[in-house]
Order: sequence, then C-alpha cells, then structure tokens
Amino acid sequence: AQANDVARRLWPADLSLWPQNTLLQNQIAHRLGWLRVAEAMRAGVSDLAAWSAEVAEQVDDVVLLGMGGSSLAPEVMAAVIPQAEGSPQLTVLDTTDPSAIRRVESGLDLDRSLFIVASKSGGTLETATLAEYFWSRYSAAAAAPGRHFVAITDPGTSLASLAQDRAYARVFLNPPDIGGRYSALSFFGLVPAALAGIDLEPLLDRAIAAGQNSAANPSVNTNPPITVGVALGALAGVGRDKLTLVPSASLRPVGAWVEQLVAESAGKEGQGVVPVDGEPLGGPGVYGNDRVFVELALAGDPDDGRAARLDALAGAGHPVITLPLDDPHDLGAHFLTWELATAVAGSLLDINPFDQPSVAESKDNTDRVLGQITASGAPFDIPAGPRANGVLAAGSQAPDLTAALTGWLSSVHAGDYISIQAYLDRTSAHDAGLRSIQALLRDALHRAVTLGYGPRFLHSTGQLHKGGPDTGVFLQITADHQVDVEVPGRGYSFGTLIDAQAIGDLESLAARERRRLRLHLTDSSTDLETVASALRTALNQISPA
Repeated sequence: AQANDVARRLWPADLSLWPQNTLLQNQIAHRLGWLRVAEAMRAGVSDLAAWSAEVAEQVDDVVLLGMGGSSLAPEVMAAVIPQAEGSPQLTVLDTTDPSAIRRVESGLDLDRSLFIVASKSGGTLETATLAEYFWSRYSAAAAAPGRHFVAITDPGTSLASLAQDRAYARVFLNPPDIGGRYSALSFFGLVPAALAGIDLEPLLDRAIAAGQNSAANPSVNTNPPITVGVALGALAGVGRDKLTLVPSASLRPVGAWVEQLVAESAGKEGQGVVPVDGEPLGGPGVYGNDRVFVELALAGDPDDGRAARLDALAGAGHPVITLPLDDPHDLGAHFLTWELATAVAGSLLDINPFDQPSVAESKDNTDRVLGQITASGAPFDIPAGPRANGVLAAGSQAPDLTAALTGWLSSVHAGDYISIQAYLDRTSAHDAGLRSIQALLRDALHRAVTLGYGPRFLHSTGQLHKGGPDTGVFLQITADHQVDVEVPGRGYSFGTLIDAQAIGDLESLAARERRRLRLHLTDSSTDLETVASALRTALNQISPA
C-alpha cells in the first residue's frame, strides 16, 4: 500500500513524500524540474543539432570542464551511444591533477578546440580554475578567444556574467529548478552530447515515453522506476545498503553516473545507500548479507558468465534486480529511471534526496588550507610515518608500513565498506592498479569496496562519506607531482590545489572520527604495486571481522 501511494504521489510533485519539514519542503519544491525537463528540451533539439553541426566544421575536440552532475552524464553518453561520423572528440576534464591537465592539453590543437565551462552554481572551484587556465592559453595570442568557449550554468550566476563579458560563443541557461546530479536530460547533459555527434531525438523520446508510462501507472507492480526505488529504500532499511552495480560490457561507464546520483542523494543524516561500481562480479562466498545487485543489461552485449553468477547470488538469498536496455538510446529512459528511483528511495528513508549538506565542508577546508599556503609561501608538510620503498603511511604511529595497514584493516567490521580515494591522474595504468587493490580487499575481507578519484569523488560519493552512516573505512592515496601547472591569477598551482583538496577532505573525515589512513606515493607509476604487496602481507595477518 505504501509503495503504491508513493507511485501515485510522485508525479504530481507531492512534497509530503519527503521529510515533514516546511523549510526542506520549500527547498524541494524548487528542485523538481527534472521530472519533465525531457519534454522541454525536446522542443529545442533541432536548433541544438544545427548549431552543433556548424561547430563540428570548425572543431576537432570538445573539452568539457565540469564536476559531478555537470560532467558525468555526457561522459557516459559519449562512451555508450554511437556518434555521427566526423564529429568532434569529447573529453571530460574533471580533475585538478596537473598531470591530467598537461596530458589533455598536449593532445589538442587549440585553434580547433572548444571548451564547455559547466557549473550550476557558476562558482565551482575546479571548473573556474580550469576555465581560467585554458582562457589564458588563448587570451595572449588569439583574436576573439571567446569563440572557443561555451558556458552552461543557471541564470544570474557569476559564470553567466563572465561568459557575457568575454563574448563566449554561446551561453546556455539551464532551468534553475534542477539539481546538478539530476541534470542529465537538461542542457548540462545534452549540449556536450550534441557537440559529440549524438542524436538527441531518440534519447529524449525514450525518456519522455518512460516518464509518461510511470506517470500513468500508480501501481508499483507496473512502474519499474518506482519498483526499484521502493526496493532500494526498503532493503537499505533492513541493512542491505550496498547497491552493487553489475553492468554488461557496453554499459560499464554508466556506473559512475549512478554512483554520484545515489550516493549524493541518499547519504545523509546518518543514513545512506552505498553504490559499489567497478567490483568484478564474484561468487556468493565473497559477499556479506548487506548487498543488493542491480544488473544493467544492454541487448546484444556478451553474457561473459554474468547470468550464471547472478543466478548463484539470487540462489544464495541476495536480491537481484535487472534493468534492461534494448539499444544505447534507451539510456535516456535509464537516466530517468534512476532519478525516479533515487527520489523514491529518499522518501522511504525519510531524507531530502535533493540537497548535499556535507559537500560544502570539504570545500571550506580546502579554501582554508589554500589560504594558509598562499599566505605563508611554504610548501605543504607531509606528516611523518613509516615508509616502504616510495610509499609513506602519512601520520601513522605504526613501526612499519605493513603494521600501519594491518591496524587500518583491523578496523573493518561486518556491515562496513572500504573507500579507496585516489588523488591521481585517471589513467588506464592507475586504474588497473587500483582496481586490482579493490578486488583484493573485497575478496579477502568480504566487504564492499568503492574506488573514487579525487577531487572528482568529492562531487559524488563525498556527501555519503561524511553525511552517511559511520560504516566507511577510508584509504586516501596521494602522490608527488611529476609536473605542475600554475593557476592563473590565484597564487598557487594545480598541484597545490589538489593537495589542499585531499587535506581538506581528510580533515573532514577526521572531524567525524571516521576510520582512515593516508598513503603518499613518491612515484604513482610504480608505487601502487608496493601498496598492493604490503596489503597482501597485512591481510595474511588478520581475519575478517
């Protein structure tokens, strides 16, 4: 009965679905534009397609500068949906890591590049500093540098004013009643997708049809998005709060978008649904009883043994949900399905799924640390600790690296999850090393293990880490910078900025007495193997709690 009631009340935007607090409900009333944004965007598709075709004649590369909800959806679309032949290459730059910035810049012909500056608030630190850097690469030499820039933001923001002052090629003002992580089907998702050569008509048509079907079916039994949301909320309430994503091969990029939507929406007030993306699918023996598995299955993708493994998990008593997609353009409906499900799960958990109250804390800490470093002019001091080869357990009082890891691992208990937070360039080599550590810890401890790259995860799972339950055990990984890049006009470099972000977030975790360990690498290209080796030794000295 309660589930059917949720289905009936969601589409009319019944604010009483969420916490019975007048202030919160007033805020929520201005955050529900995503429910019908697909219809509004559909009317402008022809204009957007025509403009994108004109841009494609002059541009080889489109670089999206944005964080979290301003970048993840278009990155997913470009990875999953086929693009028109001859379209520009879309690159998402959502980091302050100086190696990543240099790597992206080195692959560009600036005369044939376009930068999308995307920020709902208009003041996102990472986006603003990246925009200033690339603007500086043009402004000294190029005539009319604004023609290389496009802005997506809310009306009235500082970015909207800056874009006008600098004569950006185009400024897209997004509906202000849509939060960043619910903005996939708004200008934030669609403008980069159109520039990348993606056909938006079928994408939006599928989303509109899915919305109409959901709105017309008050019964939860015939309303898949509501079914998923009710299941996630109810299962979290009984301890199955580790939402484990199992995508087919073509849909692997989708997990990062789902992760930021769910974690930032549902991780607050000591509650949370913990999305787990990127774990290899294992047998029943490597999982605790805190899991729910959601398969994302694109028709035509190879099975790779996925069905048999999921059957075994279901047979062992784990809930398994399948969300099928007939073709890549069904991603439009898939986005809306997850947005609806997340809003419904928030209702069952009695939280506001449209705010992110803990995100600002790490930002404030970063600003304070940056202020200290620019005032003193001195470099950051890395706390002393035990070292093995190039790996330092910063701030640990343990006698050696293995002992530091053993102490940290011993703090992991039943119902916990491990969060690996890597302030590194998101390269294939780093990802392979970190994913192997993720699998190693999952298989040895039988606990959920998440992996996020900083500062990107601060706009995704960061809210969950601080506002959710005290079940996270955190491993922060930082590294020396082999190269660095100055931020124009700020008095610090991108290397200093990413270090300050890591320190600021670690301080937020420390203030909440979260279980944590920081490892600092001298050379990230080789030291991850030292970390993995030390973890294997440490794991042999403990037993899962």
